[in-house]
Amino acid sequence: MKRFLHFLILLGIWLALTWSLQWQEVLAGVIVALLADLLLGDIFPIGSVKVFYPIRFFWMCVYTVVFIWYVIKANFDVAYRVLNINMPIRPGIVKVRTRLKTDMARTFLANSITLTPGTLTVDMTGDHLYIHWINISSEDPEKETELIVGHFENLLERVFE
Repeated sequence: MKRFLHFLILLGIWLALTWSLQWQEVLAGVIVALLADLLLGDIFPIGSVKVFYPIRFFWMCVYTVVFIWYVIKANFDVAYRVLNINMPIRPGIVKVRTRLKTDMARTFLANSITLTPGTLTVDMTGDHLYIHWINISSEDPEKETELIVGHFENLLERVFE
């Protein structure tokens, strides 16, 4: 049942991307989705179908808007630091703790942090992330955690857990 559901999701993605119902395209989609499911079906998370629940989809849309906002904000911050003659940076690696339980949610958080300019997830060990930060503004681990992961973590909990 799990593999069939993954097959349908993959086929749906294929059809959405090709935006065609010609028999050749549908047949190619069936073949590609079947091969992808047979070869990679074991690495799909067991609860991945939960993401498609309407309330989780709503929170993913909210998360996308918040993520884009923080990316834009971080772009301006990094541009300011690069263009400022004094180069106000204080780089370093900080260790933050996440409340997220699933690997999928943690990976999503780590990638979101990496895609935000000025931060880069270096390592993920258990419920801790090691992040290179362009400007460490606090020595307090709780404050650092709130500044880096707080705005993403709350929404990701609603999407993935």
